[in-house]
Amino acid sequence: MDLGDFLWTLVVIFFMVVYFMILFSVIGDLFRSKDLNGFSKTIWIFALLFLPLISLLVYVIARGDGMAERQIEAVGRAQEQQMAMAKQIVATDSSSAADQIHKAKELLDSGAISQAEYDAIKAKALA
Repeated sequence: MDLGDFLWTLVVIFFMVVYFMILFSVIGDLFRSKDLNGFSKTIWIFALLFLPLISLLVYVIARGDGMAERQIEAVGRAQEQQMAMAKQIVATDSSSAADQIHKAKELLDSGAISQAEYDAIKAKALA
């Protein structure tokens, strides 16, 4: 195997990885989409199986804006759930103010809460 074959293999592997990333993103978006019924989702899945590249490009072009919006909504919901869980953990803890501040600091360090939320929890614990 010479250098040209090696580089060609790297290019092919790169585009395969990109293709599969886009494919899984489209399949995830299909299942996340609420504006398509089950029959439409089935047709898209079969199209992705039997006409993979063409149907993938058509889906991304036709529904690309909606994909971005649904992804943003999913990330927003995940962040809200994480924040609610973090607040519940800190709020329901009946330990001392120092323990509450320490747990809030751990959440701040992990990125689960912002500095403003940490300050609010600290003020509440000290009040």
